[in-house]
Amino acid sequence: MHRYRSHTCGELRSADIGKDVRLSGWLHNRRNLGGILFVDLRDHYGIVQLVVHPESPGAQEVNERLGSLSKETVLRVDGRVVGRGAENVNPELPTGEIEVEVGEIEVLGAADQIPFTINTEDGVNEERRLEYRFLDLRRERMHRNIMLRAAVISAIRQKMTGLGFTELATPILSATSPEGARDFLVPSRLHPGTFYALPQAPQQFKQLLMIAGFDRYFQIAPCFRDEDARADRSPGEFYQLDVEMSFVEQEDVFGVIEKVMTELFEEFGGGRHVTSPFPRIPFREAMLKYGSDKPDLRTTLELVDVSDVFADSGFKAFAGRHVRALAVPDTAGRPRKFFDQLGEFAVGLGAKGLAWVRVGEDGRTLTGPIAKFLTEEDVTALLGRLGAEAGTAVFFGAGEFDEVSRIMGAVRVEAARRAGRFEENVFRFCWIVDFPMFERNEDTGAIEFSHNPFSMPQGGLEALEKKDPLDVLAWQYDIVCNGVELSSGAIRNHEPDIMYRAFEIAGYTREEVEREFGGMLRAFHYGAPPHGGIAPGVDRMVMLLADEPNIRETIAFPLNGNAQDLLMGAPSEVSEARLRELHLSLRKPS
Repeated sequence: MHRYRSHTCGELRSADIGKDVRLSGWLHNRRNLGGILFVDLRDHYGIVQLVVHPESPGAQEVNERLGSLSKETVLRVDGRVVGRGAENVNPELPTGEIEVEVGEIEVLGAADQIPFTINTEDGVNEERRLEYRFLDLRRERMHRNIMLRAAVISAIRQKMTGLGFTELATPILSATSPEGARDFLVPSRLHPGTFYALPQAPQQFKQLLMIAGFDRYFQIAPCFRDEDARADRSPGEFYQLDVEMSFVEQEDVFGVIEKVMTELFEEFGGGRHVTSPFPRIPFREAMLKYGSDKPDLRTTLELVDVSDVFADSGFKAFAGRHVRALAVPDTAGRPRKFFDQLGEFAVGLGAKGLAWVRVGEDGRTLTGPIAKFLTEEDVTALLGRLGAEAGTAVFFGAGEFDEVSRIMGAVRVEAARRAGRFEENVFRFCWIVDFPMFERNEDTGAIEFSHNPFSMPQGGLEALEKKDPLDVLAWQYDIVCNGVELSSGAIRNHEPDIMYRAFEIAGYTREEVEREFGGMLRAFHYGAPPHGGIAPGVDRMVMLLADEPNIRETIAFPLNGNAQDLLMGAPSEVSEARLRELHLSLRKPS
């Protein structure tokens, strides 16, 4: 028999009754019931119940040893498989029809007192869990999430290869690039005073691979950005399905990604429905209708711009402001608490309040806190614009466009949940298209890239030369699922003249462009094919599939919200000798 095991803990079934077996695993739990000791032994594959009967040979010694060991001790167990009585079968365990009568045990790895329980999902805080991540990963939910992640990545590789893509690796040490976040820098020992940058994305390299003629590239690519944490963004590093294709237009990219995403989410989504094809929503339409460029389409509720209705209305608080309305049907039976709680929700987002009215039973009059300020003409105009019928509640947000969009976009989803107009067990994908190429910096007034700087403007060089920069649209797109942005992508700018002009509008001189992107510019002069791509985030995909609210629950060893590795102690200080070797001196904040 093998030194450690003849079977795994999740393998044994009723067909194995009568077999002598050897198992190894962790002491998961134990129970002493009237002198009979039951022990749950766990390994990667599952849990099996061990039993020690007091009348069995050597039972007292085995009982005493098992009873004294700490949970999470690693054991080797020899025993015989026996069937459980019908009244003792555990239908929740694959091994629930059998148990193993213990004959001999060996301690393979002793365990100290554990800092939190493994066999229950108690309320231990995240910092503690990350400090002892190797223990946290033993928990069923975390183990399941990491295995799901591995299966998803394996499936991605199979699907991409099956679609004719080649997996190629790109460098980790490279030059800085304006991807919209801070770089992580690595000092060069051989070239004093210079730095490598860890890639925010393999953007330039994957474009160079297209220019080199590889046609269809993909990679499960590590990316590094010095960003603050969010529920759907892990600080430090993340992984993405990086894709680039030659001789394609926008719809060609969409076709590939829709196929891969639909298959992935149907395979690993636990039976949740995937809508296909994915709707295409222009950026400006998304901001108006949903208040967000990553709309949650699990509700059909939409926002409506009613600024013009209030421009000259009797309700002076809205006059001259941007006003968005949200109509929620069938609220006739809703108590006042429904409206008050949505108001509190809006205030929590920074609103001063949430105005509302309700359409009366006649379908022509309004009731509610602001109804008395509205003229008959205002009411007629509102009902016509919203198509609101009797029993519909209408909520209003007023202020600056961006602020109203942010608040009312969140109110839209919350109202749908509270009103029972929200689908839970579905994946609603969409494409957000027609992004502005440029935007104005609110602080400096300067024109900047609003998205990926390497995107092709719609209309090419002519659009850059003749249009107001803020009116130029780009061949840029985002893929969104259930209100979570999975990725941005674009058809790339592969013509040097267009690239120079686009960067000039964004404030870069020709010399700066050549210094920052000389390698790619040089390649453009030697026959660059039209190409485009995208890079859906693997971490976010798994987060959605696992139905986890926080992305760190799908990553084996994430940094915490302060970008610290509490297990390994990173970031850490280095010795003065190492700093001298790297030609560095520190200037710490006072």
